[in-house]
Amino acid sequence: METTIAAISTAMSASGIGIVRISGENSMDVISRIYRSKGGRKKIKEVPSHTIHYGYIYDGDELIDEVLVMIMKAPKTFTGEDTVEIDCHGGVFAMRRVLETVLKNGAEIAAPGEFTKRAFLNGRMDLSQAEAVMDVIQAKNENALRSSMDQLKGSVKKAVKEIRDTLIYNIAYIESALDDPEHISLEGYPQKLMKIVDKEQKKIKQLLKTSSDGKIIQEGIQTVILGKPNAGKSSLLNLLIGENRAIVTDIAGTTRDILEEYINLHGITLKIVDTAGIRETEDVVEKIGVNKAREMAKNADLILYVVDSSVPLDKNDEDIMEMLDGKKTIILYNKSDLKPVFDINCLKEKTGHPVISVSAKEEKGINELEDKIREMFFGGEISFNDEVYITNARHKEALAEADKSLDLVRNSIEMGMPEDFFSIDLMNAYESLGKITGESVEDDLVNEIFSKFCMGK
Repeated sequence: METTIAAISTAMSASGIGIVRISGENSMDVISRIYRSKGGRKKIKEVPSHTIHYGYIYDGDELIDEVLVMIMKAPKTFTGEDTVEIDCHGGVFAMRRVLETVLKNGAEIAAPGEFTKRAFLNGRMDLSQAEAVMDVIQAKNENALRSSMDQLKGSVKKAVKEIRDTLIYNIAYIESALDDPEHISLEGYPQKLMKIVDKEQKKIKQLLKTSSDGKIIQEGIQTVILGKPNAGKSSLLNLLIGENRAIVTDIAGTTRDILEEYINLHGITLKIVDTAGIRETEDVVEKIGVNKAREMAKNADLILYVVDSSVPLDKNDEDIMEMLDGKKTIILYNKSDLKPVFDINCLKEKTGHPVISVSAKEEKGINELEDKIREMFFGGEISFNDEVYITNARHKEALAEADKSLDLVRNSIEMGMPEDFFSIDLMNAYESLGKITGESVEDDLVNEIFSKFCMGK
């Protein structure tokens, strides 16, 4: 925290503009050594905060680039420290050359996520908001972006803080009563506490309830395409993503490995996986692909079972149908442009899953598929209300721990245990919720979280 850090904060590719960010107590000294205004008259250290200045970056007497420099003085900055952003030309070499000059003049290269980590450590945001920064960057659809922005504005922080405030008040009340029983009575308090626990536990359970939808909003629906070889799985994938990503041939067993793509179907994000055709085979490589397909199907949120309507059902189809038990599944009655050899209703009767007639070749049935997915996962429509969504697995785990601790409080009250037992479990719940906001978290975990950030953020 005592060093001044710098990094390139835009993508390392040819672009119209590139940004080199500097943060730390020596930021103004660093920029003053390398910046010259047009005509050389302006001293950058003396300019007002939150102003932008046109000039040049020099490495000694060598002109490096023509730039705009944004000056932001602490504490009203992203990190809470003096911060400088240099807007230079977006060429990869130009950005690197500007960064090299900054480092040569007193800054050190920033670690991944170090700017956001400093914002957290300086109290500019809590840990849930810091994690939302990366969620915003990685958002794959409008709902994911809105959820992440709500978290960045403090929606999760606010919900957790309200519960923690109630818990800590009651912990303090119990401890005070135990220390000063002559003036603070605990008579009738267990019954009162039970009502409080009920209320706060309902809030926690409601947050936990949103985690499934939150995961889907943030990460997409984990979707696996299953079917026999040559059923049209790869053709379907190519149609959904709008390009020839998967190899399509008439040779059975062409797809042997897992192929993953993200697609957006009018607001629904699918993390879609094309798999090897399910069949009995002696080919060693193909067998590995089939086993991978089975494993992926076990963890899928949704299975798209592609059936070739122009060939009879066989033992391989029966094997696949067994894999569908307990899984959300849509069966695609494919190659509807050809003459079918069995009726579509046969699949409905055999599996009990919805069946849609499609033709990957003629691009038919995709709208019906979208409607069915929307119905399965979003009750027929995709809407985003003011509800707080838990999209982070770490937050879900912390909420579950808090829920268990409040269960123990409830049990202690029902068993007539001494009040200090209540205090212990209330404190455990309070500490568990503090892991979400970063108030009860180990340094190692903080470092691990920010190490997953991109450079310059």
